[in-house]
Amino acid sequence: MRGETGCCGPRREGSCAPPVVPPVVPPAAPPVAEPGKHLRNCVAVPGGVALLGTMRPMIEGDVEGPAIHKRVRDLWWEAGAISVGQFRRFVAATGHVTVAERLGWSFVFHSHVPGGVKGTLGVAGLEWWRRIDGADWAHPTGPEGEAPAEDLPVTHVAWQDARAFASWAGGRLPREVEWEHAARGGLGDVRFPWGDDEPGEEGEHRLNIWQGRFPSQDTGADGHTGPAPVMAFAPNGYGLHQMVGNVWEWTAEPFRVRSASSAGRRINAEARGRKLLKGGSFLCHRSYCYRYRIAARTGNTPDSTSGHTGFRVVYDAPPG
Repeated sequence: MRGETGCCGPRREGSCAPPVVPPVVPPAAPPVAEPGKHLRNCVAVPGGVALLGTMRPMIEGDVEGPAIHKRVRDLWWEAGAISVGQFRRFVAATGHVTVAERLGWSFVFHSHVPGGVKGTLGVAGLEWWRRIDGADWAHPTGPEGEAPAEDLPVTHVAWQDARAFASWAGGRLPREVEWEHAARGGLGDVRFPWGDDEPGEEGEHRLNIWQGRFPSQDTGADGHTGPAPVMAFAPNGYGLHQMVGNVWEWTAEPFRVRSASSAGRRINAEARGRKLLKGGSFLCHRSYCYRYRIAARTGNTPDSTSGHTGFRVVYDAPPG
């Protein structure tokens, strides 16, 4: 299975022409922590010996295995990805301006662009991603589109934006081992938060991914052709919703592979500066992007933003 696929996320660097020169923006003041004021639902995830990776890797270039064990502590997690409503309260409290707002554009999936893509710029080789001026967290399909519902996951957020929110909330972004431990819900080396049963096109839907033929037809059999509300599907054994599918989630760590081989060194050199994302998104499908598994992983530059990337926050102590 190929390691490079088009749903995982376009990068700002070298992504489309003409090149965009970021404006000079003075560094923002550190946000003041306001723990507890933003919470929708927080759940406790017990610590212990956690599994990182898998003994059943599927994408060779991502180096998903072998599985190793690490110890993690008790943590408190947002039960869902951070929502538009939560992020709106953060912006109102701090005046935070996101990377997409400062640069004036973000990437929108082609079928979500109001009025079609004529006159827009695409990504070479990934033409379904379109640069849309004015697209940001409050305008996820661009200034001509509808405002997002408050319970949808916030998207078009860069790694820096996610970290700023987490700091304001009194939390942080999770490490990869913490994320996988939480996503497994106590089940061990399983592919999905509910076990190993593959999600199908019909029957019970346990996550929000692509159904149909990518990139032209999403049947929406799971009820969604874009991001779903953060609590839309049943939680895993720890009470966490949509740890796979829906939106990619930024983590605290750089994207690196655990390999000393020449191939591993090459991958790490090429990925220098990128941050790790977990979980896959509503654009994933097994036929071309089998990254909606717990052990799957990808990386992107910290200033990259798109309509399928969000984040989740973890706390080292119970929020007050």
